[in-house]
Amino acid sequence: MIARVSLEIALRKEFDYLIPPGLAGQIDVGSRVQVPFGPRKILGCVTALAEESAHANLKPILKVIGTQTLVTPKVLKLARWIADYYCCAPETALKSVLPEAVRQEESGWRERLFVRALPPAGDFPKLPKRQQEVWNIIEERREILLQELVELAETTAATVRKLEDRGLVEVAPQISERDPYAREHILPSQPLALNPAQEKALQQITEAMDAKRDACSVMREKTATTEGASRITHHASRTFLLHGVTGSGKTEVYLQALAHALEKGQGAIVLVPEISLTPQTVERFKARFSSGKLQTLVAVLHSHLSAGERHDEWHKIRQGRARIVIGARSAIFAPVEPLGLIIVDEEHEHTYKQEEAPRYHARDVAIMRGQMESAVVVLGSATPSMESYYNCKSGKYTLLELPERVDDQKMPHVRVVDMRQAAYKEKGPPIFSPQLKEAIAQRLERQEQTILFLNRRGYSTSLQCPKCGYVAQCPNCSLPLTYHRIDQKLSCHICGHNAKVPTACPEPKCKNPAIRFAGTGTQKIEETLAKLFPQARVKRMDADTMKRKDDYRKVLGDFRTGKIDILVGTQMIAKGLHFPNVTLVGIIYADLALHQPDFRAGERTFQLLTQVAGRAGRGDVEGEVFVQAFAPFHPAIQYARRHDFTGFYEQEIEFREQLKYPPISRVALLTLKGRNEDKVKFSADHLKRVLESRIQSPKSKAAQTGPPLDLGPWTLDLIIAGPAPAPLLKAETFYRYQIMLRTRAMSRLSQILAKIVGTLTLPEDVTLAVDIDPVNLG
Repeated sequence: MIARVSLEIALRKEFDYLIPPGLAGQIDVGSRVQVPFGPRKILGCVTALAEESAHANLKPILKVIGTQTLVTPKVLKLARWIADYYCCAPETALKSVLPEAVRQEESGWRERLFVRALPPAGDFPKLPKRQQEVWNIIEERREILLQELVELAETTAATVRKLEDRGLVEVAPQISERDPYAREHILPSQPLALNPAQEKALQQITEAMDAKRDACSVMREKTATTEGASRITHHASRTFLLHGVTGSGKTEVYLQALAHALEKGQGAIVLVPEISLTPQTVERFKARFSSGKLQTLVAVLHSHLSAGERHDEWHKIRQGRARIVIGARSAIFAPVEPLGLIIVDEEHEHTYKQEEAPRYHARDVAIMRGQMESAVVVLGSATPSMESYYNCKSGKYTLLELPERVDDQKMPHVRVVDMRQAAYKEKGPPIFSPQLKEAIAQRLERQEQTILFLNRRGYSTSLQCPKCGYVAQCPNCSLPLTYHRIDQKLSCHICGHNAKVPTACPEPKCKNPAIRFAGTGTQKIEETLAKLFPQARVKRMDADTMKRKDDYRKVLGDFRTGKIDILVGTQMIAKGLHFPNVTLVGIIYADLALHQPDFRAGERTFQLLTQVAGRAGRGDVEGEVFVQAFAPFHPAIQYARRHDFTGFYEQEIEFREQLKYPPISRVALLTLKGRNEDKVKFSADHLKRVLESRIQSPKSKAAQTGPPLDLGPWTLDLIIAGPAPAPLLKAETFYRYQIMLRTRAMSRLSQILAKIVGTLTLPEDVTLAVDIDPVNLG
């Protein structure tokens, strides 16, 4: 018997190995194995089994890793699709579907000593007082972790061992699972009553889930009747976009749809875009499914788990004990079987896109996995991506709408403050407008809570000299350094470079001691609040403060229980959080991202403003939002002020149609980088000529860079732009040039790009990255 193995080195090919008699019956598709490769021993994954091979003198597989196949055939198929569509090595795609903690050669289970009570042989002996106290605890628990027993009884392991010598207890190692939420006490919850819009949305989702069963039974019985066929056709669209305003109860629809999946004996995956959202989401989902007839373990997968926690959570899923999975983008690969439902919450978020190979978008992978496994996919958002809403308009997805907040709560009243006037009155742009300062003071008097949002961390955005114009720049990136006052350092948020803060202008001919800081970050907001409102309890949430895995949970828990009056933060506080006592939201610089060189700048601004505004007024008191902007009449700001997604979409799609930007077409971004800018530019020009000769005009005489590809009329749809310097020309010491391709036929373009990249010759110190459907053009 032959096994075809994909190795953990990106060679873009698979290798045949013999299955030795000693391993017969232990190896299947998806098994992890160790194989010889030259002088080395390498781990890999079995991707296929065969009776014979075209190659002679095959080497045997050395050993099998684990007793259970780790990659299911369905997830293996998904990994192959990722490799094809996102133009990456199959080995790279395959590695991405398994957490590193699971891929290890040795078992990652943790064994710890447990103490178990034994039935006494004969009469129970008289024990010294200390031993009797320890025995009482053991007898009550029947089984307890030795370390926990020692702490609880305030004794030593020696005392426990004396009980073991008497034959009263057994001390033995057992697997101890690491649960990141083991210390949380979660109270069970019950389903809530749904309003008509929620009820209608849930009904359509559950009907589609039931249709999966009906369709499967029709196919199995091969009764291709007209009625059966029409039923299947009616549910071709198994992807739903749940467009609900902030506070409209999308989560309750998710929970009841999950309950329906569990009733059908199916599992589910729930994706959230930010780790900061995970604690609240996990708590709500665990509360609903921690007891009752639908009780199941809820597994959590995200990057802030320890390697051991990730290992144990993943195996709970693979063993079928956890039928609901919640996590960030990589959770889409969780081995849930059978999979009935996938939920992508805040589907518009760009954090679902992986920025290194394989550069997959978890939302799009979710839709593909849903198609492959006949699972229903629900995309949820108050501000859907242009792509998803466009797919609803074109009939690819089914649109479900929740236009009102639950319990008749009103949408927050949004006030746009023209900061040009405030800057004129105060002879310089203030951090807080008079209106926002007054509103914060009112909330503090009424013991209500405030959220202040600024998507820029640090104290000041740059250090500059007003005399000669010097700006402190990062030596590795084409960006100014950000001043962090607490640490007294200048820092680059791209490469992490740190520098001391100069006391005078570093320019030799200037030496101006009046060098000053410009711009505002979250640190400065926090400091200014302390001066304006010394009695207020203020907490900051950004990448500088949220460093440990429990920081999110602690700060959000304190905010929920009223220990914090004002929460200051970046986009990690912008969405998904539900705090009924928040009645005021202040957006410090609403137009911060509007003028970036990205066609999605307006869309992102609209989404962010709407999401942040949605944190206000989720309780009994109507919310109020102050949007401070220097471009107050920009359409993205005005449509967000009116909570008008449809109006924003209609004006934005006109702009996209004119320039053939997504969702009208799709984009592939080719980025070349190296430390010599001239070499990078030359390589980019060369690549442009290769693309033009082999794709756009395959019959051209210029096609000397490779054989022309027979593409037919498809080439007329392709637009090649560039090469041009990347918006951030230099990052982490590398210069970067880009070529953008736009087409409606991205699957076909991916295949062609893979062939071109495979034969392209570049200088050794210049590399090429292919990003299909990029969300960041920087």
